Amino acid sequence: MASAAESDDGGVRAGRLWVIAAPSGAGKTSLVRGLLARDASLKFSISYTTRPKRSGEIDGRDYFFVSEAEFQEMVAAQAFLEHARVFDHWYGTGRRHVEDLLAGGFSVLLEIDWQGARQVRERAPESACIFILPPTVAELERRLRGRGTDSEATIQRRLRDSLADMTHWQEFDQVVINDDFEQALDRLAAIIAGDVGSHRSDSPRTRRAVAAILGVAPRT
Repeated sequence: MASAAESDDGGVRAGRLWVIAAPSGAGKTSLVRGLLARDASLKFSISYTTRPKRSGEIDGRDYFFVSEAEFQEMVAAQAFLEHARVFDHWYGTGRRHVEDLLAGGFSVLLEIDWQGARQVRERAPESACIFILPPTVAELERRLRGRGTDSEATIQRRLRDSLADMTHWQEFDQVVINDDFEQALDRLAAIIAGDVGSHRSDSPRTRRAVAAILGVAPRT
C-alpha cells in the first residue's frame, strides 16, 4: 500500500493533479495504465456517469454510477471539475473525489479530452496538463485501423476528430510524443517526478517536433 508523502513539518504533503489528454489513437490510456503500475503514489480519478452499469463493472471502481437527476444536482452545486455529455450519457470528474485524494498525499491522474482539460484549468489552475501526440499522422491512422472493430466511415470520422484535437496542443504545459511506448512512459514519469522543463509546449524543440507531425511550419 502506498504511504502518504510527508511535508517538512511531519504532516501529509498534498499531491498534484495531472491532466493527461490526447487525440484518439495516441495511446493515452495505455500510458496512464503504465504510470499507475509504476508508481503507487499515483491515483486514477474515477469519473461519475449516468450511463447504465455494464456486466462486471463495480460502482466506485470503474465509475461512480448516478442517475440523471443526481448528476444535474451535482452540476448545479458546482461539484465537478469538468463534465460533458458523450453521446447519450453524462460524464464528470468529481471535485471532492479529487480533493480527497490530493489531501491524502497522492498525485492524481485525470484522463480526459482537451475540452475537459480546459474546464479543469479554469477550476483548478494549480493543475498541470500534458498532451500526448502520435509520432506521425500516418501512424495515428495505422493505430486507429489496427483496432479492427470499426467501419471505414467510423475510422475516417475518428481520424478527422483526432486531427482536430491535435491542434489544441499549445493549450497544455507539456507535450509528449508517443513514438515508442516505453520511452514515452519514461518521459511521462520524468515529468511527474519533477522534470517539467524537458517537454514544455512552448520550447522551440517541441514546436518543431509538433510542426513536423502536423505538417505545418513551426511557429517562432
